[in-house]
Amino acid sequence: MTTLGLVIAQFNRPITERMEDAALEAAEAAEADVYDVVSVPGVYDAPLAADRLARLEAVDAVVVIGTVITGDTDHDQVITDAAAGRLADVSLERDTPVTLGVTGPGMSAAEARERVENAAKAVDGALALVEELPADEPAD
Repeated sequence: MTTLGLVIAQFNRPITERMEDAALEAAEAAEADVYDVVSVPGVYDAPLAADRLARLEAVDAVVVIGTVITGDTDHDQVITDAAAGRLADVSLERDTPVTLGVTGPGMSAAEARERVENAAKAVDGALALVEELPADEPAD
């Protein structure tokens, strides 16, 4: 059975709470275990939590959930670019799938609410990666 770690951004909580529910439902439907759910203030804070979970031998994959809503500045683009890059680094450095269930940038709160199911897709993606990646075998 695959074991997941979830990282949930608390910023925009009315939306991320629904995303968290969707992710947990997807994990349950797939009969995956959830080792831990780690709350972080916002999407920008997710890479450290994802890295800590990815270090754990019990965790097969990490799913990061959050939403970044557009505002009067380019902060949404800056936040999502920085977080996505660092999360990709975590995945490669820890040799553990880290999937991005983060909506944004460039979306309104209404658009974000319409995309809460992206969290379930991130769970499905993590499970697929664990299943499809070739086994890591030592070099001869």
